[in-house]
Order: sequence, then structure tokens, then C-alpha cells
Amino acid sequence: MAAKKKPQHDDNTIAQNRKARHEFFIEEKFEAGLVLEGWEVKSLREGKCQLSDSYVLLRDGEAWLSNALVTALKTASTHIVPRPQRDRKLLLKKPELNKLIGAVERKGYTLIPLSMYWKRGNAKLQVALAKGKQSHDKRATIKERDWQRDKARLFKQLN
Repeated sequence: MAAKKKPQHDDNTIAQNRKARHEFFIEEKFEAGLVLEGWEVKSLREGKCQLSDSYVLLRDGEAWLSNALVTALKTASTHIVPRPQRDRKLLLKKPELNKLIGAVERKGYTLIPLSMYWKRGNAKLQVALAKGKQSHDKRATIKERDWQRDKARLFKQLN
């Protein structure tokens, strides 16, 4: 029986949160490490991660990734009970964490995960400080994106 090939990625991206850019105005981005268990690392190497409904919580001066789905492989160990949606601790430097806590508590920002990727063998999470969009903002974004697409199409036809 032939071994399954790992999914090939152009870059080292594991998962992306595509809804985030549609739902929020992205203000500032941060890179955070993750505290993972062994079975989670193996699952991430296979690309079994979903960030679409996840968010970042700030508890007791620490940041936690919540509601991110990491599906366990069928070859996971029998003596471990995998929990696919457990809270995972984020590793941030103290000044970054203080800045995020201040922005979330005082200014009304939200912390959302944008993407998960590999960096020098470690799983990293790109976290964004964001403000929520209202429906008219979303419509304006869609209208602007459609206009840019039509404009590029017109320029291509003229050349």
C-alpha cells in the first residue's frame, strides 16, 4: 500500500481565517507561538486545522486561542483522549501582551486569529487587533473589490 503524500503548500501556511478580513477592520498584526500537544503537531503537519470560528481570549494576563478545531489523526495514540477544540495558550512577549490587553479592555478592539503557519519548525499564529465591520461597511468593501476587478479587466482589454 502506497504512503499518502503530505499536502504541498507554496508557503508554510497551515490554515487561514478567510472570514476575518470580511468581518473586521484589521488594525495591527502580531505573531504568537502556540503551546501544543504531540498529536496536535502531527495533525497540523497534515493540515487538519480550521480557524474560521475561532477567537482569542485574554484571561489572567495570558492570551488563549479558543474554538480552533484541530482534528486528530486516526493514528493518534490510544492512551490519549484528543480534545479537538480545547483552549491553546498563546506565547507572546510581555509588552505585546500588555498592549493587546489595553486595546481590548479600553478601546473596544477584538483579537482574532488570521492564519497559522510554520516558522523554523514551530507553529505560529498571526493574531490581529481588529474592529468589527457593520453591514454597510461590508457592502462598501465588496463594491470596492468589484470595481478594482472591473478596472483591471478594462485596462487589460485596452492593452
